[in-house]
Order: sequence, then C-alpha cells, then structure tokens
Amino acid sequence: MDIEKLEKYLGEIGEKSFRIKQIRKAVFVDGISSFEEISTLSKELRKKLDENFKILSFSAENILEAKDGQSVKALLELSDGNFLETVLISPKPGDWSVCVSTQVGCAMGCRFCATGKMGFKRNLTAEEITDQVLFWRQYLNGIKNLKFKIKNCDISNVVYMGMGEPFNNWKEVSESIRILTNKDLFAFGSRSISVSTSGIAEGIEKLASEFPQVNLAISLHFANDKKRDEFMPVNKKDNLESLKIALQKYFQKTKRKVFVEYILLEDANDTKEDAQELARYLKSIGNTHLLHVNLIGYNTTSGDFRSSSGNRTHKFKEYLLLGGINATIRKSLGEEIKGACGQLATR
Repeated sequence: MDIEKLEKYLGEIGEKSFRIKQIRKAVFVDGISSFEEISTLSKELRKKLDENFKILSFSAENILEAKDGQSVKALLELSDGNFLETVLISPKPGDWSVCVSTQVGCAMGCRFCATGKMGFKRNLTAEEITDQVLFWRQYLNGIKNLKFKIKNCDISNVVYMGMGEPFNNWKEVSESIRILTNKDLFAFGSRSISVSTSGIAEGIEKLASEFPQVNLAISLHFANDKKRDEFMPVNKKDNLESLKIALQKYFQKTKRKVFVEYILLEDANDTKEDAQELARYLKSIGNTHLLHVNLIGYNTTSGDFRSSSGNRTHKFKEYLLLGGINATIRKSLGEEIKGACGQLATR
C-alpha cells in the first residue's frame, strides 16, 4: 500500500493527523484486509478509503498449502496482468518467514533454477515487494481459513530469495527495505531481513554501505570459474575473484556473517574435490569464522539434474568441516507445492 499517497489524501480532505496512525496500525500491524474493518474510523471515511485506495497492489490467484503445515505458496496477479509468486515458510515452530520476489521472472539464467528459465519480464516496485509481506500478514490474520493450525501467527523474518535478482532492482529493493524497517510501518529489525544474490559484486558493496545490519546470502554453488560459467552466467561478469574482493570489502565494513548457499547437484558439484575446492576458495577470502555454508538439496525443476544422495551430502559436509569451514545441511521446505529454492515459476 502506498501510505504516503494515502496520508496526502487524508490531509486534502481535512482529516486529523491521528487518523493516519490508526490506519498504519490496522494495516501494517493488525493485518486488516479492508478499510471497512477499521472500527475506529467513521463509516463515511471507511467508505471513501475503500473507494479510492487498495491495500494490496495485486490479487491472489491461487494459494497452495503444504501438508506438513510448514509452507504456503501464493500466486499473485499484478495490475498489469503479470504474475509473481511468494512463499510463507516455518523453518522451526513459531518462526515464520516471508520469501519475497523482487522481479517478474529473472535475467540471470541459472541452469538449475525454474525462475531463470522464465526469462526477465519486469522489476517489481517497492510497494509490490512490501505488499507481499502485507499479504501474508493478512493471511495469518485470517488463520481460521487455514487447513492446518499455526500456534504463532507472527512474521519474524523477511528474506529476499524469491523470484528475481535483488541487486538488479536495487532502487526498488532498497526502498522496500526502508519501508520494512520503518518503525511507523512494518517495524522489522534490520537483522530480521536477508538479501540473497547470485553474486553481483557491486550489489554486495551497496548493501554493505546502505544496510550494514541486513543479512547477506550468496548463491555460490560452484567454487571454480569454469563450472560456474557453465551453470551460472553471472560468473562471466562477476567471477569468483571479483566476488572474493567484494566480500572482503563487505567484511571490512560490516563484520557480519555471510551465508553461502550451495545446492548439491549429483556428479556436478558434490565430490570430495568439489568440497575441498570450496574450502580453499572460502579460506582465500579470509574471515572464515564469518562464512557459513548452507548445503541445500536440489529441488526438482527439470530432468536435467538430480539432487545428491543423503550419504554424499553428509560426506560433503564432513569434508568442509575438516577443511575448517562451518557448514549446515539445510532442511528444504515447500518442494511439495513447488515453493522451494529455485522452483518459483508462476505455475
């Protein structure tokens, strides 16, 4: 919702300044889905607001809930007819995260990612990005409609890991972070927000300068340029050396931990040699105590790849630990509803 436009409108029609505070609380904190629900406003004002403003900049086309109750995916139709997907996940009981998209499609073309195969259609606005969080807050507010029972309905984290490359839409993404951290609006703490990139060096430096307390995640997946060139076209512009330099600058400015995302693909990047190469590369960056590898199982997007076996995954982790690199095998959520990492493709 464009709160600045609404605030201007209230001033033009002569409403008292406290009205905007009532509306902000109802929309951004309580998760109301209609102005009609704000009982502290007069019926006349509620009617005017419903006639002149929409709380969300899109409509829900479809919602899928996983049977395990740990993930929900929504297909949303934008005002221009384009579609995006957003996901609500619960990594642990009582901990709910919203995975937001920043673009319709993606221009990065990673071979193992369904979104990349869509190609790029357009950037999302800051309003369209933050409205995804509003949508899930409204959804949780209407908990009685869920098929499964959630004990804690609060959103604790926002992760920029949906459709699109956040640093390719930095103007709108940075504005959306400011909105999310605005104490008068969503009031998220900076450390409750994470931005994931496929490896755009310039973007990493901008994040460090503008939002040093926001978490950074790097989708690395390959630790040598030849393989990364083949599977991740971003590497042809920002190779491992440029990524290394960007991360060194990031550590100098922030002293913050960086999460290294590594999807394990059978016979492509899951051997002992791959693990040792990854360990060497991360050690060359320095500050290894601030680097943490998340090992992720491949979520099926096509017949081109297979996920590494459980045995290989555990061995890969052991090789990293022996090499002095912190690593965790991350539980995948949302694969059943095509809402897991790399699966978002508006279908």
